[in-house]
Amino acid sequence: MKLKCCFLKKRFWFLLIILGIGGTLYANNELKLLTDSLRRVIDEKHIFVQKKEDRIDRIKCMLKSPGLTLEGKYKINLRLYDEYKKFHIDSAIHYVEDNIEISRKLNKSYLTTQSSLHLSLLYSMCGRFREAEMILKGIDSSSLPKDLLITYYETYSSFWGHYSISVANNIYGQQQAAYQDSLIALIDHTSLGYKMSRASYYIWRDTLRSKEIFKELLEIEEVGTPNYAMITHSYSRLCRHQKKYDEEKKYLILSAIADIRNATRENASLQNLALIHYEEKKLADAFKFTQSAIDDVISSGIHFRAIEIYKFNSIINTAYQTEQSRSRSNLTTFLISTSIILFLLVLLVICIYIQMKKILKIKRALVQSNQELLRLNDKLNNINNQLNDTNNQLYEISNVKEHYIAEFFDVCFSYISKMEKYQNVLYKYAINKYYDELIKKLKSSALVDEELTALYARFDKVFLGLYPTFVADFNALLKDGEQIVLKSDALLNRELRIYALLRLGITDSGKIANFLRCSTSTVYNYRTRMRNKAAVDRDEFENEIMKINSTQEK
Repeated sequence: MKLKCCFLKKRFWFLLIILGIGGTLYANNELKLLTDSLRRVIDEKHIFVQKKEDRIDRIKCMLKSPGLTLEGKYKINLRLYDEYKKFHIDSAIHYVEDNIEISRKLNKSYLTTQSSLHLSLLYSMCGRFREAEMILKGIDSSSLPKDLLITYYETYSSFWGHYSISVANNIYGQQQAAYQDSLIALIDHTSLGYKMSRASYYIWRDTLRSKEIFKELLEIEEVGTPNYAMITHSYSRLCRHQKKYDEEKKYLILSAIADIRNATRENASLQNLALIHYEEKKLADAFKFTQSAIDDVISSGIHFRAIEIYKFNSIINTAYQTEQSRSRSNLTTFLISTSIILFLLVLLVICIYIQMKKILKIKRALVQSNQELLRLNDKLNNINNQLNDTNNQLYEISNVKEHYIAEFFDVCFSYISKMEKYQNVLYKYAINKYYDELIKKLKSSALVDEELTALYARFDKVFLGLYPTFVADFNALLKDGEQIVLKSDALLNRELRIYALLRLGITDSGKIANFLRCSTSTVYNYRTRMRNKAAVDRDEFENEIMKINSTQEK
């Protein structure tokens, strides 16, 4: 019986040892995976910063909304304050100061007090403690409604917390605790803030109670949110108090990852991790985390975090540089050893080199042949491209000629018919001896003007049938504000007709002037004015006009 009991005890302890080893291996593997994830997230930090900046830009666009009221602008500024608070202090201050001006214009003391409290918090975060305290002392807390009183106590508590970190004196932590107690007495006991305060309070007094609250919060909160980062950071303090250092690192890493992914630059977890890795002699990670934290401090302007990190940055940096020097020394030793081995391989390389030389000659001959073939191929491609361009131009010319010849005959027949009718009218006036009407008819230019208008309208219609996008393409070549705007009943105007004729290949200003019934100098002036309005090089403007494609080319 005794033997059996001894056997069972030994088996029990053996199982415990196996489970302990398995648990340790699992924990180590989990920490390794989380640390790898943190490194990747740090390397991709610029992506998350860009996403936040894009989100802020979308909110800023709302400020440009037409008909935006002062109340609406105040709410948008409030959103921008929340976005910038732990991202870029100076920008957050700008929008809070704007809200203070808005609240004064609206004559709403509630909004003025709310914005003043926000400004005080920002001042304390960036180290302007005197200004932050002056704002807080200037607020009569006895007259505040409950929600603003809660904000007042939160701001005062944060003020003393930031100040105690900045001056490295824990005595101010007692004043912070006093405001924290006043805050806890006011806030909703079901709120996150209350539960976080209770959990932090119990860390040093009742660890089991503290752990229960933290576990409850972690189950409720979605992973990766800013609140999740805050909960895991506070929970890591409990793990450290319980001397569960692997769990402390785990929750600090989870907190740091969440902060980076949310572009929260008040990243206390990353600073704590840098110190832990320094103590564990993992200097590469300590240096990487420290540099990332410093980058956040510089970008955000959060003063009290800067004081914390600068305390140990030089220590970690020095240790890292020493480690790098040691690594370089080891590398030098390795290189010397490798050089000796390489020297032994030189003889073999010489033999290979002789063979390689022969192969190289063959390769060079092949390369030259390939280059010659490529050159000939490029030449053929260029010739083909030129032929294609020429064919396209011939096709366009043929198409234009086909359309305009058809229109030419149609116009000619039309004018012959009109001339016959006009001749008959004049003949009737003559045989009936209506000499006054005949002279009046012959002197009148109305018929000529009417026919010119009809001719231009027909030209415009035919031309735009061939080049339907001509007006839009022409305007695209002009500077902003210089585009041609046609009347509602017009297809082209005189400037566009000049360039339409140019596009058809009529470059003689005299011919263009005859067609448009104006002087050559007028045509020249129009062309010069358009070149001066060109968005492209004025000397290339008319060449660009010639590149406007017809319907068939498209």
